[in-house]
Amino acid sequence: MPDLLVKPAGSAGKVHDVTPRTAGWSYVGFGLYRLKPGETAQEETEDTEVILVLVEGKAEIGAGDKDFGELGERMDVFERLPPHAVYIPNGSHWRATATTECTLAVCAAPGKGGHDAQVIGPAGISLVERGKGANTRFINNIAMEDRDVADSLLVTEVYTPQGNWSSYPPHRHDEDDFPDMTYLEETYYHRLNPAQGFGFQRVFTDDGDLDETMAVENHDVVLVPRGHHPCGAPYGYEMYYLNVMAGPRRAWRFKNHPDHDWIFQRDRER
Repeated sequence: MPDLLVKPAGSAGKVHDVTPRTAGWSYVGFGLYRLKPGETAQEETEDTEVILVLVEGKAEIGAGDKDFGELGERMDVFERLPPHAVYIPNGSHWRATATTECTLAVCAAPGKGGHDAQVIGPAGISLVERGKGANTRFINNIAMEDRDVADSLLVTEVYTPQGNWSSYPPHRHDEDDFPDMTYLEETYYHRLNPAQGFGFQRVFTDDGDLDETMAVENHDVVLVPRGHHPCGAPYGYEMYYLNVMAGPRRAWRFKNHPDHDWIFQRDRER
């Protein structure tokens, strides 16, 4: 099994290039570019659809024969503004030229030709609060199933305040058993504020066959092929992550770990 913790390959250019082949799975791809003003990134989509997320900075973006002009507003990801994002279908290509320093995420999954290239954010995205107490976090749902903007991709951003937990209680979505659960592979792209910080993520199965706990640092990616996958942010450090999920069905259905579901049930009843 590939290492679940993927460190960035440097601090400039394409620093992440997770593919189904490198991850040892079938659906999710994740790339990340860190560009300086004037630098260009471009790729063919081939058989995948792509959602570009301007994590930080501004860029002129085009897809196929469409020119979307300069996009981007959020210069620091921890401003918590809804992100600018663009959908590009399979069988196309895209290009992005940075007009400021720019962090550009490339979220990919199998495309089916069901959607046209279009801007899908920030319009339609708003920050929502989830959880209670030290389980409180804040979500920008970029392309979850309530938005018909993709064939396969599910994409969301999460802000976890210092000292809080996220993706918690532990939950999994590793069986194709709709409507009770959907099989979804997932990547987490992590950021910390201040940048020298760290957080923790555990990926584990009920039977203990998989059980890894990782200290995550700024720009790290964690692969979640199966199992539960909670995160924790230490005191003093706010955690951000960008989730990319995909599987045979574009729906997010999960089950909490049986030992810890009581937390969810208690909070739901409050």
